[in-house]
Amino acid sequence: MKVLLQQFFSFLLLSLLLPQWGFGQLGESYLRFEGGKGLGEGKHIVLVAGDDEYRSEESMPMLAKILSSHHGFKTTVLFPIDPNTGDVVPNYQNNIPGLEQLASADLVIVLIRFRELPDAQAKYLEDYLLAGKPIIGLRTSTHGFAYQKNKDSKFAKWDWTSKIPGWEQGFGKRIFGETWINHHGVHGKEGTRGLVDGVKQSANHPVLRGVKDIWGPSDVYGIKNLPADAEVLVFGQSTAGMNDQAPLIWEKSVMPIAWTKPYQLEGGKQGMAFASTMGASLDFQSADLRRLVINASFWLLGMGDVITPDLNVEYVGPFQPTPFGFDTFRKGMRVQDFK
Repeated sequence: MKVLLQQFFSFLLLSLLLPQWGFGQLGESYLRFEGGKGLGEGKHIVLVAGDDEYRSEESMPMLAKILSSHHGFKTTVLFPIDPNTGDVVPNYQNNIPGLEQLASADLVIVLIRFRELPDAQAKYLEDYLLAGKPIIGLRTSTHGFAYQKNKDSKFAKWDWTSKIPGWEQGFGKRIFGETWINHHGVHGKEGTRGLVDGVKQSANHPVLRGVKDIWGPSDVYGIKNLPADAEVLVFGQSTAGMNDQAPLIWEKSVMPIAWTKPYQLEGGKQGMAFASTMGASLDFQSADLRRLVINASFWLLGMGDVITPDLNVEYVGPFQPTPFGFDTFRKGMRVQDFK
C-alpha cells in the first residue's frame, strides 16, 4: 500500500511538472537574457530576427548576449516561427511571436526582410514607433515588409513598393530613409570595406568611437535617395573578392553603409533611427561592425557619453555563423537551440 501511494504521488507530481517542462522545451517563442550589473542595467533591448538569407536568427542572439553579459542590458530575441512545427523558419514570412515585448522595450534592433505580419503583431511595432522610441535597422530592413496577400491590411503601406501618400516605398524609406535599390556590389563575389575615415564632419560621432576597420563578405547595397536629415557616418567600398585582404574596387562609386535619421509617424513622437546595409551573420565576424552596432545602441539610448574605444564587443560563447544564402538555414532548430 505504501509503495502504491508513493507511485501515485510521483505520478501526480510528474503530471503537474510535465506541462511546464513541455512549454519550456517546445513552446518558447523568444529568448531572454536578463542582464544585470553594467552600464545598461535597467534597460530592455528587443532584437527581431526575420530575414530569409543573411542568417539574422544567428546574429541577433549573438548581439543580445554581448549586450546582456558585457553591458547589463536585459535583452529579448524574437524569431520567425512556423506555427505548424514550432521551428525557427526564416522564410516563414507571416509570424514573429513575442512582439508584445516591444511594450517594455527601450530600443529595438531589427534585421527583417519581406515580412507580411498579421495586423495584431504589426500593431506592437507601430505602437513602439508612435512612442518615438529608437530603432536600429540592419541589412535588408530597408525592405523589411512585402504585403502580397493581405493588401487590405492597415499595414500594407509598409510594403517596400508602396505608393500610398506619405508611405512611398514603404517602411524602410519612411523609417530608415531608403528602400531596396540594387546590389551595387556583385552579390556572392564582392565584399564591403567600411571607409571609416571617409566622413570628416562625423569623425567624432560617439557611434564611431573605437571603430577603425570594418570588412564583411556581403556586398555593398545601392543607396539612391537618402533624405537631407540623414547623417552618413560610414561609406562603403566594394572589394574584389570575399576575404578581408581583397583589394578595393575604386572604379565603383562609394555608397553609404551606416547612417542616422530622425523619423516620426502621423500622430506620434519623433524618434531616431540608425541603419546599416551590413549585417549578414558572417559580417559580424568583424569586431568593429559589432562595435558600431553596440555603440549605436548606447547612443540611441542617450548614453553616448559612456561609449569608450575599448567597449567590450567580444563574443559570449562560440559564434560560428552560417554562410548567407536562401534555404541555407539550419533545419529543425527551436528557439532554445540558439541560446
